[in-house]
Amino acid sequence: MTMTIAPVRKQIVVDASVEHAFLVFTERFDTWWPLETHHIGAITPDTGVIEGHVGGRCFERSPDGTETVWGHVLAWEPPTRLVLSWEVSHDWVCDPANMSEVEVRFIAESPTRTRVELEHGKLEVAFGEHAQEMYDTFNSEGGWNGLLTRFAAAATEQPGA
Repeated sequence: MTMTIAPVRKQIVVDASVEHAFLVFTERFDTWWPLETHHIGAITPDTGVIEGHVGGRCFERSPDGTETVWGHVLAWEPPTRLVLSWEVSHDWVCDPANMSEVEVRFIAESPTRTRVELEHGKLEVAFGEHAQEMYDTFNSEGGWNGLLTRFAAAATEQPGA
């Protein structure tokens, strides 16, 4: 019997315009992603980058210049949608053959409020027998729950900012 693993689905509301929320998620990725704990390279990176175009890389860069790719941009539709391949295996190494997908949608609820919906899917295709384990990891506080909370804090627009 084949087990079906549902995508991890999360949403959060951010006190920011849709344009600002998209910009913080993509261009200011390293201001909210906890690189000190969430990295796959041998050295703790000092920056994380999402290159802003289809085919662009999502990667970390260590102080020695080493770049470790996490995935690629599959869809780039600013400021409303972004799809990334997640090319990280269950044992946390880059493996382009092991590709799940992260889709992020930015929906304006008002000029200063944005709902961000994230779906991390294709888990059973990418992770096989480890799919449930990875679902549980991505669905945890150390996964997308905590990551989106950090993102929302970074994206909240301050008056005069």
